[in-house]
Amino acid sequence: MTGNRRPTIKTVAARAGVGRTTVSRVVNGSDLVSADARARVLAAIKELNYVPNSVARGLVTNRTDAVALVIPESESRLGSEPFFAALIRGVSGALAETRTQLQLMLVRDRAERDQLTDTVAARRVDGVLLVSVHARDQLPAMLEEMGLPTVLAGRRDAGERLSYVDSDNAGGAAAAVRHLLARGRGRIATITGPLDMDVGRSRLEGWRAAHEEAGAAAAAELVEAGDFTEEGGGRAMRLLLERRPDLDAVFAASDLMAVGALAELRRQGRRVPDDVAVIGFEDSILARHTDPPLTTVRQPVEELGRTMARILTDITRHGAPRQQMTLPTELVVRDST
Repeated sequence: MTGNRRPTIKTVAARAGVGRTTVSRVVNGSDLVSADARARVLAAIKELNYVPNSVARGLVTNRTDAVALVIPESESRLGSEPFFAALIRGVSGALAETRTQLQLMLVRDRAERDQLTDTVAARRVDGVLLVSVHARDQLPAMLEEMGLPTVLAGRRDAGERLSYVDSDNAGGAAAAVRHLLARGRGRIATITGPLDMDVGRSRLEGWRAAHEEAGAAAAAELVEAGDFTEEGGGRAMRLLLERRPDLDAVFAASDLMAVGALAELRRQGRRVPDDVAVIGFEDSILARHTDPPLTTVRQPVEELGRTMARILTDITRHGAPRQQMTLPTELVVRDST
């Protein structure tokens, strides 16, 4: 080493000829490392006199009284989607009761992923709350392999192994479609969330299930994928109207996409709800201020955040086992239907 700079996990990884995750697994005692890689990492740690905080000292029961809320999304989405603000309020409120510090980490690129790896390896946080989980995202598996307690907002799929707190996405979507069918709507389109997310797939499954339950047709041309943004909702609404100009209702898998759909319907001269009924999902503050006010499926986002924080605290402070919880949703009827 040159000068007085302390060695980092990056330095150790470079000296050992392995990745940072491998170094993290070694210092956390994971078995998912070959004998050769372990030997090289341990040799590099000794040579560089690397001290990975309390882990290397064998004080793995020490707490930092800090947790990371990790959101792998851009700043623009963090600021524009009411979901994130409500979730952060819930998390921070619950953690404040335990005097636990909250570190917000956006993971948008490789550099920020490496920073998270360093934070986990050095045990600068007791656990992670992970939001916005996509199917191909390697973060959940990485955190699991590194032995850090993790709670997800939502799940990757029905076989999720990690702790999570979710909303009843399929049930809420089915309730929305039943409401539309009861109002006499027969050509109900849906704007889905990203289909590489369980939340997107589950809300689509609810839309289909309600049609099947009623013996109604759930035509493929009435489905358009969205991305949980207002722009995505408007674009999807435009494509749906091009394919099925006779549609008489739309279930959008988020309030923000419903706002985009309302704008596109207005642009095309469609009256809501006279010509086309619209339902969203979340019951964010947006739903009460649209024109007309938006019928939507209420999910308890702040409670979701509070529950995530409490589960993580139970695990890190009391050694509780993993927990998986689904919170109920509720249809809120307003003037858009």
